[in-house]
Amino acid sequence: MNTPDLWEQNSGTYIPPEISPHAPLAERMRPRSVAEFSGQEHLVGEGRILQRMIETDSLASLILWGPPGCGKTTLAHIIAAETKSHFIFFSAILSGVKEIRETFREAERYASRGIRTILFIDEIHRFNKSQQDAFLPYIEKGVVTIIGATTENPSFEVIAPLLSRCRVLTLQQLEPDTVRGLLVQALADSERGLGNRALSATDEALEFLAAQAGGDARIALNTLEVAAGLTRDGIITIEIAQEALQKKALLYDKGGEEHYNVISAFIKSLRGSSPDAALYWLARMLEAGEDPIFILRRMIILASEDIGNADPRALQVAVSALQAFQVIGMPEGRIILGQAVTYLATAPKSNASYVGINSALAEVRKSGALPVPLHIRNAPTKLMKEQGYGKGYQYVHDYEDGYAGQECLPERLAGRKFYEPKGHGYEKNIVERMEWLKSRKDKP
Repeated sequence: MNTPDLWEQNSGTYIPPEISPHAPLAERMRPRSVAEFSGQEHLVGEGRILQRMIETDSLASLILWGPPGCGKTTLAHIIAAETKSHFIFFSAILSGVKEIRETFREAERYASRGIRTILFIDEIHRFNKSQQDAFLPYIEKGVVTIIGATTENPSFEVIAPLLSRCRVLTLQQLEPDTVRGLLVQALADSERGLGNRALSATDEALEFLAAQAGGDARIALNTLEVAAGLTRDGIITIEIAQEALQKKALLYDKGGEEHYNVISAFIKSLRGSSPDAALYWLARMLEAGEDPIFILRRMIILASEDIGNADPRALQVAVSALQAFQVIGMPEGRIILGQAVTYLATAPKSNASYVGINSALAEVRKSGALPVPLHIRNAPTKLMKEQGYGKGYQYVHDYEDGYAGQECLPERLAGRKFYEPKGHGYEKNIVERMEWLKSRKDKP
């Protein structure tokens, strides 16, 4: 357990952890203040929750939930610095209940001197229930303010009593532009970065590293340092960046034409019932750094637009894939994507629901708000009943087979068809059902 004394009472200043000049670039470039911090504007931007907590010195216990390399540990250090708190780093991997008790005894000593202790718990989700229970009385007494960091959903991994005493703040994956800015800053910083080595990097190399980092600033910065060691003329090119990352750049500009070409190929492969092609285009997007959530959203749309009631389970599969991915994340999330893609690609196809809603919308825009037939209007008052609201309504459960055959469209549209199911997949059953209903309706 590492418990550095980062508070010097006499000087009233925060003493940051001593960082070796041989530490990885990502560690050396760790921001020391909110002003230096990049990303997570929804938390640290002007007027946002963390900025207000720091400014008013009203810090509460927090759980920072987000992907690797998005700034959870850095934010904890910054909060300790800017609120002038004693800071203890605590690793869930290396520590047990005994170390927890020793830590709280240390925190109580600082509390007796009027100094707040921030206990930063890295990977808090790795603590078991009894270990998490040990924090509760010390939070209640105000001995410590806890900041927990986790890459896992705290709803599943943190016990309810502890969760109820903490504010959960969600950190987002860093955008490529933010990561690129960190790389440029590291190249220019002569104190902590690479600025004293007369280095530069081409735009292509920076964009490649930023895209391939997957929103993880630590990966991007440490790969930049490896690339710096590979260059001979002081210029980091795309080839050197590829060598450093051991990964080739793919032709895929998330804001350009190739982005739309590849997602188009993916959707058309799903629609065309080609699972092999769909998997290939999925792999192309994942390898190039596309946001999996974007892909999953498009899959949900396709499940309704192109499969629909030919296989009603397709929408359930697509939505479940999105929810499962949000819990699991990458890299294991690729398995969930692969399963959902192969299911959607091999499912029977029908766009009847898609055509139906578009046809109904076109009719509404054309004919306007036609009056609701009296027999299916709501009649909550005596006056409405006297005016004929609900009169003649046929309650289907009073009829054999639960079908009355009563018209429910406005009078001008009586008999109009918007939904025309196809004759394959589950919609074959729907066609048979609708034909049977029509035969019942046509009986005298």
